[in-house]
Amino acid sequence: MSQQKPAENQPEQPSLKVTATETYRDGYANSVQVRMSVWDFFLIFGTMSQDSPEQVQVSNFQGIYLSPQQAKALWNVLGHNLAQYEQTFGNLALEPQFPPPEGPVH
Repeated sequence: MSQQKPAENQPEQPSLKVTATETYRDGYANSVQVRMSVWDFFLIFGTMSQDSPEQVQVSNFQGIYLSPQQAKALWNVLGHNLAQYEQTFGNLALEPQFPPPEGPVH
């Protein structure tokens, strides 16, 4: 008589269906501001440009609220992807390069 192992009682993972809403849009951001409260994080994306040495212009175009759990998940995903990026293309430096070599910064 042979013994059979009992089947593990794990629920099936649902399939993931990703769609874009009518209001979906892509955008480029070189500026992000982060605000937080006890309930959420607020990420404000924008573009930054400098046409003169005296003034930097930031034009915000999108604000996204995240729960603290989603903010931490985003932090983990970005950290993982940045590590892969640096492994492939080299370390990223965050030190500002002032003054710009020539002309305005865009």
